Amino acid sequence: MAVESRFVVIRQGVEVETFMDKKAADEYDKMLDMADNLAELFETSTIELSETMREELSIYIAQNREEILIALQAKKPKVAKKQVAKIDVAKASDKSDAA
Repeated sequence: MAVESRFVVIRQGVEVETFMDKKAADEYDKMLDMADNLAELFETSTIELSETMREELSIYIAQNREEILIALQAKKPKVAKKQVAKIDVAKASDKSDAA
């Protein structure tokens, strides 16, 4: 008999999502907490948004928090590491061998 561990995110007594990995479940729960907080913030805003729009916008921002922080200049974007192509190295060594 196989034994499986499952992690279930429950909101207001309703199962929202099931994960096989605790870390993924915790991250999803944290994202939902952020979305709830953002929805409350938008509700107190002078901008008129429907409940559906508040919910969708809140979830979008929570799911894309890293990009949002970069856009707000609260976080610096990650710099891609420069990679030296193996072809260039091989060409350089071929030229030195020919000389």
